Amino acid sequence: MKRPANKKIVLGLCALLFLFMGSVLAWASLMNLPDLSNFESRKIANSSKILDRTGQVVLYDINQGVRRSEIPLIDMGENIKNASIAIEDEHFYSHNGIRPTSIIRAMLVNLTKGDLSQGGSTITQQIIKNTLLNTKKTIPRKVKEWVLALNLEKQFSKDQILEIYLNDNPYGGTIYGVEEASEAFFNKHVKDATIAESAYLASIPKAPTYYSPFGKHKEQLDSRKNTVLKKMLDLGYITPEQYQGAKSEVVVFNTQAQNSIKAPHFVFYILDYLEQKYGQDVMESG
Repeated sequence: MKRPANKKIVLGLCALLFLFMGSVLAWASLMNLPDLSNFESRKIANSSKILDRTGQVVLYDINQGVRRSEIPLIDMGENIKNASIAIEDEHFYSHNGIRPTSIIRAMLVNLTKGDLSQGGSTITQQIIKNTLLNTKKTIPRKVKEWVLALNLEKQFSKDQILEIYLNDNPYGGTIYGVEEASEAFFNKHVKDATIAESAYLASIPKAPTYYSPFGKHKEQLDSRKNTVLKKMLDLGYITPEQYQGAKSEVVVFNTQAQNSIKAPHFVFYILDYLEQKYGQDVMESG
């Protein structure tokens, strides 16, 4: 007798959550939102410098000579597309910009933890957050993100959105976009990157400083790379043989990608500290 009652309770809670989301989206439609017609004029990162103790010598300029090579999606190859979708948004081609089930799950986790640490963001939402909004974890900002993501999906195709995402992803320092990252880390076009290399490229943007292959969290980067590979296997993007081969592949990163940095160990220590204390958005764009 308890099962039907429990089922009614769950259905009732789901109905309330969907009603709440509908009300929130209706409220958001009345908010002052950024104009998507200006989306192509996306924000340009300002320069942030790390100086030595004298305040005269620039050890590292976070955005000096930003390296970004925008290329069409067709020239990126399948490996990086599959790896990125697998780890960031496995339902990318089936949702309309947001996933209500992910949002509800994130809301339940946040209610349990008493904070806003979970966001349930799709790739489309990440683009909105990184280009038109800020990264502050507030309810109004999140609601704006949902509405703008829905609108963005009406104006751009899925492939266009994925192309924007992969061309804009940060990889630490001055490197932006998968093509420039592949050239910097592996001395090859991204379309020629192996499955393992593509898994690394898909892993880094979540926290470019923390997951830097030249920083102190290489072990965590390796672990995230393996998570990407497992997701690719589970989603049918690669075969079990390809999974085992990519997991055991020894990937060598090009150390010349950090040659312009003076005192690299100190610089990466400072970058890691700044990102942990102030967040990536403030560090790279503030």
